[in-house]
Amino acid sequence: MKRPLELLAPAKNLSCGLAAIDHGADAVYIGGPQFSARAAASNSLADIEKLVTAAHKFRARVYVALNTIFDDRELTLAVGLAWQLRDIGVDALIIQDMGLLECPLPPIPLHASTQTNNRTLLKVQFLENVGFKQVVLARELSLAQIRAIRAATTATLEFFVHGALCVSYSGQCYISEVMAGRSANRGECAQFCRHQYTLRDGRGKILLRDRHLLSLRDLNLSAHLSELIAAGIDSFKIEGRLKDEAYVKNVTAYYRQALDKLIDADGNRKRASSGSCSFSFVPDTAKSFNRGKTDYFFIKKRARPGALESPKSTGQELGRVVDGGKGYFTLATSETINNGDGLCYLDPQGRLVGVKVNRVENGRIHPKDPVFLPADTLVYRNGDTAFAKQLARSVQCRTLAVWIRLSEITDGLLMTIRDEDGIVSKTTLKADKETARQTGTVGAMAEKQLKKSGGTPFSVKGVEVDLSPGTYYPAAAFNGMRRKGLEGHLLIRLQGYVGAQAEQTINDYPWPSEELSFLDNIGNRKALKFYQRHGVERINRFGLKVKEVADCPLMTCKYCVREQLGICSKMGDNIPGIVEPLVLTDNTGEYELGFDCDKCEMTVRTRTG
Repeated sequence: MKRPLELLAPAKNLSCGLAAIDHGADAVYIGGPQFSARAAASNSLADIEKLVTAAHKFRARVYVALNTIFDDRELTLAVGLAWQLRDIGVDALIIQDMGLLECPLPPIPLHASTQTNNRTLLKVQFLENVGFKQVVLARELSLAQIRAIRAATTATLEFFVHGALCVSYSGQCYISEVMAGRSANRGECAQFCRHQYTLRDGRGKILLRDRHLLSLRDLNLSAHLSELIAAGIDSFKIEGRLKDEAYVKNVTAYYRQALDKLIDADGNRKRASSGSCSFSFVPDTAKSFNRGKTDYFFIKKRARPGALESPKSTGQELGRVVDGGKGYFTLATSETINNGDGLCYLDPQGRLVGVKVNRVENGRIHPKDPVFLPADTLVYRNGDTAFAKQLARSVQCRTLAVWIRLSEITDGLLMTIRDEDGIVSKTTLKADKETARQTGTVGAMAEKQLKKSGGTPFSVKGVEVDLSPGTYYPAAAFNGMRRKGLEGHLLIRLQGYVGAQAEQTINDYPWPSEELSFLDNIGNRKALKFYQRHGVERINRFGLKVKEVADCPLMTCKYCVREQLGICSKMGDNIPGIVEPLVLTDNTGEYELGFDCDKCEMTVRTRTG
């Protein structure tokens, strides 16, 4: 049997985490009270413990992100928090700071955050050898690169399949820290990538004005799941620790169904948790927040994934305007538009404009505020009121299959419950046996009452009744037995859950570089000690802080503005009259773009000239 496949969903808070588990996640990742790379998504230990209990019912797991870099004082606090998280049953810690590996951590699995910039085989091999059990691969990797990493490593490989994309390599974006004093590596990203920029060339010629030149469309690899499985990905990650509960429900359900189809078709695969889901809505990722979709560099070495028009959600494509008049327009669409829906379109200047639907009559859409949409304008829906109501009503989607056997004992009844994981519980109930007025009815009545499981995480798949046909028990006895039995079985499941243990790995496996720089994100003395133990001898302490490094790259990106705009000579584009360097300008300053065509990488630096 091959490794189980894990669907990993995000949780901004407890309600989002519960929704993720209920809608099919095999694991949930969530921020703790401190030290998460999403500072706006912190959670109390009490809430995380509640999520752990809910997850473990289904043998699902909870991973807590402690993936910022620490100063010396914070490192001590982070170690204490790690022990508290282990004590409440958390299944793994997602970390970035290697200083933690020089500290007395609890015996809990460690996952290497995407912030550790895991885009080479050497890096993944290093992380595996120093004790990381799961590695979040860089989003920029291609299918071929993933295959190569899988062939040479045994660690669990995790890969993003859906959600927002950072334009810079994760962990290598410093523009927010340098320009705004808010470090993305400490959970305080100011999202410079979503700004409007004007692009000019070396002669001052304006090439584009007021466009979101560093903003990317959202990742969507739902069409490539089978290829990812074949390449060796074990954990399929949905981005979104700042997204709302409706997003988590819809997107998790969508990928749950997609993965289940592939698992069911492969006799050597299974899910990484228990239970099954039944949804009262049709999952559709286009109906949740998205900026349009891209597969990024997964298939093609070069790509144009930019969302230059707007960093806001466009949502679901509806159709084009057929005609319009005073206060209305009509669309060529098969979708039903409802009062209160949010629509949007691009105006002639390429700006995204939002429209609120006031009412729909006879196919005519009457917006709340007057707009004129020329014929053939493409219209999207980024606020679907009917779908939102469906998602709000979507609860208790996930259940565990159980089989019940009821039999008589000397002084009452015995109920044996067996669940889909083979866990067995026995419950007894003292009950007086009476003689039935009508022989042979007790079995049918018992079966009817024991099949009910509403309000519990169980779904009764079969009931076997072994009672004397001439006996009688009141329905209340069977109901009481069912409630007591299912409650007891759930308690046994929780008590029987055994989380993974992982002792620290202490060795001197060589770091794949002879020197360190600010790109290694070192913020404390323990981290320095870690790299020294792993063979790094040349350490320039003045080159470890990005603000102290002259002309340092604020961003390093696989994404390329020249390629996006069709002015890349390597792609064979015709670029007459454009003089380097290219410069981006916004209200925070001027930024010069650098291009390493051999690596197909772009850098963004502060312009000093």
